[in-house]
Amino acid sequence: MCLAGRLVTTIAFAALAPVVLAGQAPPPPGDLADLCKTVGQGQVGQWAAFDATGSSGSGKLRLAVVGSERSGDTTLYWFEVNAAGKDPSHSGVLQMLAPSLASGTVAPRALIVKWGGQPAVKVSGQMAAMMGQSGGQGSSAFDWAAHCTSARVVGWESVTVPAGTFRALHVTGDDGTDVWASRDVPLGMVKLRSAKGDLALSARGSDAKSSITEKPMEMPMMTKP
Repeated sequence: MCLAGRLVTTIAFAALAPVVLAGQAPPPPGDLADLCKTVGQGQVGQWAAFDATGSSGSGKLRLAVVGSERSGDTTLYWFEVNAAGKDPSHSGVLQMLAPSLASGTVAPRALIVKWGGQPAVKVSGQMAAMMGQSGGQGSSAFDWAAHCTSARVVGWESVTVPAGTFRALHVTGDDGTDVWASRDVPLGMVKLRSAKGDLALSARGSDAKSSITEKPMEMPMMTKP
């Protein structure tokens, strides 16, 4: 799960650690609020694919909303990250069940992981929440939608990626990471550039299905002593 975890962390951190450059004015509050809704929420079937490049090589990454289910009065969504490298053994799928992408990696209700040729495994309840919190240690950047609403940004720019040219909000993180986001793209991300690697939107759509077709193995739930 290392590759998928690193890619999720990179994307989320870039989107949630924005610092405005000196002298630059932020976009109108309405623009930022509308964009943050796109970043944090999604509709079932939405997907965005990216070309990923870094020091360790290149690959593909897809973010998608592949399902939903009700829990009381709340609708939960299955958010999926599919990371594919040239070596199939270094590829994997991570699915998170949460009310929004903002809370998915902080306190997911359930996780499904499939790594390489290994069987899919599902973790629910307290263990899933603990794994989500562990994944976010050292960075509050996972809650990207919540932080987006208070972000300070560089400004709107025209950016060209394999999927086309977009008017996107450019954000620079305090670690030197740059991200461009647009409300016209599912889940908001157009382009990312960081010291660890780059992501560029290559395609998008509204017909996403789960990349995991087998029934996951259930891991026993943790019980209090």
